[in-house]
Amino acid sequence: MVVNSTLAVRPATPGMETAARNVPPDGGGTPAARGGGGAALFKHPGIQYACGTMDASCSDEQLMLKYRDGDAAAFEILYLRHKGPLFRYLRRQCGNAATCEELFQDVWMKIIQARERYTVQAKFTTYLYHIAHNRLIDFYRRNSKGLPASYDQEPPDMDSLPADDGREPERQAHNEKTLEQLERLVDELPEAQREAFLMREQAGMSLDEIAEATGVNRETAKSRLRYAVAKLRQGMSRLS
Repeated sequence: MVVNSTLAVRPATPGMETAARNVPPDGGGTPAARGGGGAALFKHPGIQYACGTMDASCSDEQLMLKYRDGDAAAFEILYLRHKGPLFRYLRRQCGNAATCEELFQDVWMKIIQARERYTVQAKFTTYLYHIAHNRLIDFYRRNSKGLPASYDQEPPDMDSLPADDGREPERQAHNEKTLEQLERLVDELPEAQREAFLMREQAGMSLDEIAEATGVNRETAKSRLRYAVAKLRQGMSRLS
């Protein structure tokens, strides 16, 4: 199956996308929601909590709170919303299909196992990708090559890269040839810079959310993203 995206990954195995969905909550589920249809007990700035029925108007945080309170259908919706971007992120960061499938399942299992302790302390996307980032770092450290140097170093010198002309590299991919070029350029980015770019483009995360998910300060996240975009822009300009 191909997950539709500007940065597509081909192919994804059917089992990979259903693995987390098919893991049932353990036991008989958590206690029923306490009044008000499972209204949130924990507030977070900028997040709306009123969610009567399970539909597209429910935020991720509302769904996770419902799942915490025993509503397995809420997990189904969360999984369907995030499976594609998360899978593509992991696939590009680990570079191995079998490892990607293992990490993908591990991330969702951690969500399932931690559901009874869940409180809203950040956007769900930040929470999800923080778990995914930590699993990737564990994978890198177990690998014979160790943690990629880009996680411990400042981004390379940007003086040789083109100035920001306002054009986003993913918007420059107009046809199959340029899309393939963009995918190749993304794969060539250092891991830390590629991660920041994928979190923005695949998951729609802000700089502050990227920083929180990856455990760095905002300036480091900004530098990584700026380098990634500038490097991709340079590569795409060669096709113009």
